[in-house]
Amino acid sequence: MNEPPSEPSSAVPIARRSRQLRVRGLASVLPYLGPAFVASVAYIDPGNYATNIESGARFGYTLLWVIFAANLAAMLIQSLSAKLGIATGRNLAEVCRERFPRPVVWGMWVVAELVAMATDLAEFLGAALGFALLFHFPLFIGGLLTGVATFAILALERYGHRPIEAVITTFVGIIAGCYVVETVLEQPDWGAIASHAVIPRFAGPESVLLATGILGATVMPHVIYLHSALTQHRIVPRTSEEARRIFRFEVLDVVLAMGIAGLVNAAMLIMAASTFHSRGLAHVGTIEEAHRTLEPLLGPLASTAFAVSLLASGLSSSTVGTMAGQVVMQGFLHRTIPVWLRRGITMLPALIVIALGLDPTRTLVISQVVLSFGIPFALIPLIRFTADHRLMGALANHRLTTLVASVLAALIVALNLFLLWTTFAGGGV
Repeated sequence: MNEPPSEPSSAVPIARRSRQLRVRGLASVLPYLGPAFVASVAYIDPGNYATNIESGARFGYTLLWVIFAANLAAMLIQSLSAKLGIATGRNLAEVCRERFPRPVVWGMWVVAELVAMATDLAEFLGAALGFALLFHFPLFIGGLLTGVATFAILALERYGHRPIEAVITTFVGIIAGCYVVETVLEQPDWGAIASHAVIPRFAGPESVLLATGILGATVMPHVIYLHSALTQHRIVPRTSEEARRIFRFEVLDVVLAMGIAGLVNAAMLIMAASTFHSRGLAHVGTIEEAHRTLEPLLGPLASTAFAVSLLASGLSSSTVGTMAGQVVMQGFLHRTIPVWLRRGITMLPALIVIALGLDPTRTLVISQVVLSFGIPFALIPLIRFTADHRLMGALANHRLTTLVASVLAALIVALNLFLLWTTFAGGGV
């Protein structure tokens, strides 16, 4: 049985000096940044591409406010996950193992593994599609290259979490940079964007259903587990005041990272709205169609930027998915398998899907349905544990925080149940 690295790094002495107010400015903040950027990748994964493109192409800027509302919810949830790791020195799966009966723990592990595998399938396919669109490779070759690339990134874990955090943060920067280029080329209607970003509105029953899909996919169960693991050993507080100070920095980490993720999601929808919807191309509903249509409308730079961002999204989110799978097994079962073996196992379903010639965008949608099943199993325990004063000490939730998180959890679970019902009842899968 293997335990995850405890993460002592060169950042730790700097962080300790900052806690003692001997380091100020940017130097006092940098040691704490990173975990949320890793988690944020799950919110800009290939599954988001499909949803955001369809939303923008069909309904223009109408659902832009939904993205910003969902992003605020994600900030709260990921902050709670980070706080659990800081306060307890354990990740969410470990706390579940300690607090729940063994049959419940095994059941939660099975659900978490299925969710992690479904998510990784979508993300792996996204990266393979990115390789195929960018370099005109067959999709299967793109899948093999994705496997090689993620193996290389995961190999950095032997040096601790900081190198991986740096790589993932770089990918986030690439994605954001690509959408800056897209936005400049599009020249969108900023007045309409500002209005739709803050004023809730719909455009008929179909837009309500799509909004439900955006909101219902706000929570990514696997990164709730992962985020708590990334903070649990990072910088261990010695006093209650140190714990509060560390958490304040982690909140900053979450706001920065999730803020960027929210802006990227908004940029995806804006791109589809200003490029496709404005030209009456509401039928553009897949990633491949979006890439194919961008070049004649905005030029080769736009289509290249789109493919590069998709590749960066797929590689980073697939890496994060594998890391989350390791945390889930270690936490629930107190055991791990070699990361290369997990990566190899999770590659197989994606390669089979590609070899069978199944539609990648369709597969992404189905994977999101599977993901919905795992949301209550991660979100409800997280809120319960972070509200426990005996467990959390000085970092226990305020009553208002617990109330808001509980209402949000109920809403998200209800939306996902509705989404599942409409998907199956309507023959969507």
